[in-house]
Amino acid sequence: MNAILAPQAAVADNASLQQRRAASVARAIGSAHTMFASRAENALIWDVEGRRYIDFCAGIAVCNTGHVHPRLKAALHAQIDQYTHTCFQVTAYESYIELAERLCAAAPGSQPKKAFFMSTGAEAVENAVKVARYATGRSAVISFEGGFHGRTLLGMTLTAKVAPYKAGFGPLVPDVYHVPFPSPVHGTSVADSLDALAHLFKFQVDAKRVAAIIVEPVQGEGGYIPAPEGLLAALRAVCDEHGILLIADEIQTGIGRTGKLFAVEHSGVVPDLITLAKGLGGGTPISGVVGRADIIDAVPPGGLGSTYAGSPLATTAALTVLDIIEDEGLLARATAIGERMRSRFRALAKRHRSIADVRGLGAMTGVELSIDGDLSRPATELAAALKTEAAKRGLIVLTCGNSNNVIRMMPALTIEDAVLDEGLDIIEQSLAAIQAG
Repeated sequence: MNAILAPQAAVADNASLQQRRAASVARAIGSAHTMFASRAENALIWDVEGRRYIDFCAGIAVCNTGHVHPRLKAALHAQIDQYTHTCFQVTAYESYIELAERLCAAAPGSQPKKAFFMSTGAEAVENAVKVARYATGRSAVISFEGGFHGRTLLGMTLTAKVAPYKAGFGPLVPDVYHVPFPSPVHGTSVADSLDALAHLFKFQVDAKRVAAIIVEPVQGEGGYIPAPEGLLAALRAVCDEHGILLIADEIQTGIGRTGKLFAVEHSGVVPDLITLAKGLGGGTPISGVVGRADIIDAVPPGGLGSTYAGSPLATTAALTVLDIIEDEGLLARATAIGERMRSRFRALAKRHRSIADVRGLGAMTGVELSIDGDLSRPATELAAALKTEAAKRGLIVLTCGNSNNVIRMMPALTIEDAVLDEGLDIIEQSLAAIQAG
């Protein structure tokens, strides 16, 4: 038999898979944990050695309806029996249209809307910027320090964190500018960010040349920092004043994660365009852009598209995800999960000075760790140790933040209270064990 087609030996353990990974997978593809998944159900994952883990990551806010939700599984099986791919631009299908209809109806704002789909979050961002540039006839784009918008050339240019996302990959896309994202606990107010934006317009780029401002309603990689009250409204006013489009990057915050279908709804602000991905597909690759019809339709036929974009499997999955969120009351559940988590961590902070800040919106919770509670001294090593120790005890979490000192948690919105509490117990036990030496 040809060696390329030869079957691999039966999986032995995590260590043997790690050796195979090291030998054949690009080292630039990082892994937060060393275990390999065998199966998953709701908020639980089992590795190839049969060990059970509570999952506080949900595939980085992808599996909002849990792993292998029975309704999602059934819908995908039914679609597979019909067809798996035709390319919407060759032979269209109804599920794509229905998904666009539902997102347009649900997105904030009363103006006519349209939507289109891609496969990844970075593609959604790229295409939102394409639309903004075409519709306005302008080229410049503004994003925020600490923001994350993908790893493509434009995505990493918009992303405002050098290592590991930008270092060594230049030159980057021109005409992209950054301003500080407000974080009151770190000494940056909304007024400071707006002053920086005004300074940018005065000294670096004419506001009349800016096509769009893109902002995450809750910064993800930047540290799970919710946009402070007043920021989004102020950005809306600035955009209106200068004819700039406002893009809400809801790739991590969207589809119920924050207790609203779109996180921007908490502010009452209506963006011109919204980018979506992650939770939309429930584990299938899909992303999208939804927003003002006049802006999206400024682009002529053929200006947008992709072979796999909005595949039948993904659109079917997304429609099922929206049904599950509505039928199972997952928006309210997201709010309850977040309140339960942050209440627990605020109580824990009274006993551990290393917990300097607890924040979040809905079922997005960030716990910032600092040395002796001093936010100017990030406890990066402690955060890494806590992630590792929690995994040893059966809980999967991730770190984030500009100094990687924030533990971020985004469990499935379907997680049971008992499992949620068990995970929180593991974090408390892990922190105590580390600090006990």
